[in-house]
Amino acid sequence: MKKSLLDALKEKPLLGDGAMGTQLMFAGLEQGNCGEAWNLTQPQKVLEIQRRYADAGSDCIITNTFGGSRIMLNRHGFAGDVRAINAAAVDIARQAFGSREGYVLGDIGPFGGLMEPYGDFTEDQVREAFAEQASALVDAGADAIIIETQTGLEELGLAIAASKEAGAACVIGSLAYDVTLDGSTFRTMMGVDPERAAEFMQERGADIVALNCGTGMDMVWAKEAVERYRSATDLPVMAQPNAGLPRLVNLKVVYDETPEEMVRGVIPLLEVGTSIIGGCCGSTPEHIRAFRAAMDQYLSERP
Repeated sequence: MKKSLLDALKEKPLLGDGAMGTQLMFAGLEQGNCGEAWNLTQPQKVLEIQRRYADAGSDCIITNTFGGSRIMLNRHGFAGDVRAINAAAVDIARQAFGSREGYVLGDIGPFGGLMEPYGDFTEDQVREAFAEQASALVDAGADAIIIETQTGLEELGLAIAASKEAGAACVIGSLAYDVTLDGSTFRTMMGVDPERAAEFMQERGADIVALNCGTGMDMVWAKEAVERYRSATDLPVMAQPNAGLPRLVNLKVVYDETPEEMVRGVIPLLEVGTSIIGGCCGSTPEHIRAFRAAMDQYLSERP
């Protein structure tokens, strides 16, 4: 019988996957279209992306449901397909592992707006949207729910509560941090620092604290974020930094950190106690393959 994700992390660190959005665009998704709908309309293309991550050595694969809440899907005309899109995503990620065991992390991204009094959405609307998506992911068999790219604690808290109420076996809260203009520190767009985020997530019952994405959050900054998380909580930490900084080349956004460059940060992340390492924007199956080799060597040499 497969161990739970949290039990597995007690034995050794695990490898996550890399970016999904850029891979969908490479596969033909047009800018502004709904990548989550591909779980129903182009499932083979989604499977091919995630299978490449599994073949590269990922232990954990995040579902293609970043924009899978009713609020987000409504903008593309797919609000009636919330459960079907999220259930299909879990099934596709499970298929990607083939015959070997792996962990499917059900992805809940930001709802994509602002709550009253600053925006048009009520707290109840956001709570209901997260509850619906979390329920669909859990019912489909996701091993954990990852609430990612969060910048404010109010929205994060609603998503954690919804995931726990849905019966998620493991809840991961992941924030997006931006390096300040003077390069001295980092915080979320809403001014949240990692210590406060870690304390908040632990108070709300999250099982793993994480970081992903954000402006300038490369492997070096990710290491500092992990250290700051670990100073504030004993919960496991997950890190998914970007592949360097984005540049515009021939009207396309590209990230400048190669697998050979990015992998240099893997051992430092392991040495400060990171439990799950993956990649965010710009990372590819080739980055994850390099991570796998570095992690395997580190673990084989560890006493």
